[in-house]
Amino acid sequence: MKTYAEVIDYLYSRLPMFTRDGATAFKKDLDRTLALCDALGNPHHKFKTIHVAGTNGKGSSSHMLAAILACAGYKTGLYTSPHLVDFRERIRVNGEQIAQKFVVDFVKAYKGLIEEVQPSFFEATVAMAFDYFAKENVDIAVIEVGLGGRLDSTNIISPEVCLITNIGMDHMNLLGDTLEEIALEKAGIIKPRTPVVISETHPVTASIFAAKAREVDAPLVFADKRMQSLRLEKGNLFQLVEIRKNEENKVYKLDLTGSYQLKNILGVLTVVEELRSLGFAIEEEHVAYALEHVQQLTGLQGRWQTLSTDPLMICDTGHNEDGIKEVLKNLEEMSYGQLHVVIGAMKDKDLDHMLPYLPKEAYYYFSSPDMPRAMEASELAEKAAGYGLRGKVSGAVVNALNDARKAYHKGDLIFIGGSNFVVAEVLQHIEI
Repeated sequence: MKTYAEVIDYLYSRLPMFTRDGATAFKKDLDRTLALCDALGNPHHKFKTIHVAGTNGKGSSSHMLAAILACAGYKTGLYTSPHLVDFRERIRVNGEQIAQKFVVDFVKAYKGLIEEVQPSFFEATVAMAFDYFAKENVDIAVIEVGLGGRLDSTNIISPEVCLITNIGMDHMNLLGDTLEEIALEKAGIIKPRTPVVISETHPVTASIFAAKAREVDAPLVFADKRMQSLRLEKGNLFQLVEIRKNEENKVYKLDLTGSYQLKNILGVLTVVEELRSLGFAIEEEHVAYALEHVQQLTGLQGRWQTLSTDPLMICDTGHNEDGIKEVLKNLEEMSYGQLHVVIGAMKDKDLDHMLPYLPKEAYYYFSSPDMPRAMEASELAEKAAGYGLRGKVSGAVVNALNDARKAYHKGDLIFIGGSNFVVAEVLQHIEI
């Protein structure tokens, strides 16, 4: 293996990959991650971290925190998943993607170790990220959980603060069939005597987090009990949000325009308060600038993102019950003629938690992302018909996008979603 393309092909083809293979790629222990990191000299012990879990919102929250810390002058690592266009999106320092050369050199140097340990794709990527952050001498890294929490490969770190954004019904085949079971898995990131912030209080899960925090003597804060958010104004490219805490009000301009950011920002700002109490120097101007420039500073894509205005095309990676409900909330705030929806899903997705909520007045272009785990477009169309959703079986995602564009008339809206991988393929095929 000499080139970046060859190395990426090796990682994709040789290692079990959840996005491709589904549940069989999920390793239910931390042994391989620990073995890899031990062989690398335990790089995760060489920098500070923030750990972020949750069903929805953890990606946006992670990027907001990374932007704020970088603006405050800290050399900041950011590990997220999945990527949308380029593998290197997963591993960044101050917004810059990991160098292709580092990826090549890492895999070539540790190919024997990888063959011996037999990690999943995600486990190998976590080890690579930790090694990169250590060698880059980052001050702190924001680490997003991949799936769940307790048994996630990232859960070998000892963070400064833990953030859990929210709990919803997703990946039930792996995490449990109830909110209580899923919350227990997410609560697995709570560490002894380490502050933990919950962005959104839920009557079913709040007691589970409180019990876990008491068990390990971890200070617990429910962000939405400490402060509240109110949208003052919304445009295609920004929104103004007022934060109310006690008698003090602050207004922030966010370049992330989804309505769900009103929930995420509460957790983010509460984590900032916790970091300040730990001695981090984060000024108000750092926070304000970062929140206005998250996409520019971090490269975040796919969160209620306006891809073009003529035709008006918006994408969002929300793909479970709560995510789809937030998408609908955003759609309700817009004015348009016909709604065209480019949609796809994975075979293992419980569509009963998504399809019933989709608007029946929309016209759907059913697609199948280019991966083995994807549901066939015809099967998705058949299941959708059972919920009164009508449309066209387009096949490939790019075909669905082209079909929607052909049907578009001025004043309409094209929405792209249902799966991270539908959004990813669209981003690869268009120029923004």
